[in-house]
Amino acid sequence: MKTTQTKTVITTRKKLSGKVVSDKMDKTVVVNVNRYLVHKKYGKYFKIDKRYKAHDEDNTYKVGDSVIIEECRPLSRDKNFTVIGYKENSK
Repeated sequence: MKTTQTKTVITTRKKLSGKVVSDKMDKTVVVNVNRYLVHKKYGKYFKIDKRYKAHDEDNTYKVGDSVIIEECRPLSRDKNFTVIGYKENSK
């Protein structure tokens, strides 16, 4: 007799927060994400920023908005993230 085992795969999606820097495309925004890393040898902190294209279905987010984006399936050649919410600016 053959026994079958079912495997459950749990995947966690990457969530990043950043600021919208461009909203000129239809249903797409460009989000700039800043991160701080520690240098392995010297222990100094340095800043890395990267821009991600994210899907915005209703064109609700404008330049300057702080948003949270989440990784998803590829929607186009460059677009692998979708906007999931608005992040309140804490000053």
